Amino acid sequence: MSLERLWAGWRSEYVAGAAAGDGQACLFCRLGASDEPDEETYVLWRGRRCAAALNAFPYTSGHLMVFPLRHVGEMEDLKRAEATELWDALTDAVRALKAAYGPDGLNLGVNLGRAAGAGIPGHFHAHALPRWNGDTNFMTAAAEVRVLPESLPSSWKKLRAGWPSPPAPSAAP
Repeated sequence: MSLERLWAGWRSEYVAGAAAGDGQACLFCRLGASDEPDEETYVLWRGRRCAAALNAFPYTSGHLMVFPLRHVGEMEDLKRAEATELWDALTDAVRALKAAYGPDGLNLGVNLGRAAGAGIPGHFHAHALPRWNGDTNFMTAAAEVRVLPESLPSSWKKLRAGWPSPPAPSAAP
């Protein structure tokens, strides 16, 4: 049996940065506090208590995440205002994904804890991603590889243009 290799050296930055206890602020805290341009950090929307950003290692083109700005790991520890804004932002994310991609369906999901698949279990976040009939092709089935037809900057432009609500003015959470 021949063993095929798919080199994905670009993932090393993600694996190193997402590791628990790496001594750096978590990804979502860095994104929420960043003063870099949104098109460079792929932040799509900023509210008073939550934000939305593209997943840098997407399952499909348009895969985004919504997260509270406050560092909180457990869903039940969200304050009511955070939970409300997060759900509103997920609703806006659905609208933006439908406007930008016209998908056949969408996946919304939350992975609570590392055992459930959370890559960053210390900061609660929700995923939203478009899906199409037949988007699992031979590459996924045979090689366990995803082929993404679009760059992150292109996804950012599409989703930012389709986001239905303007960012909220800066304020303390």
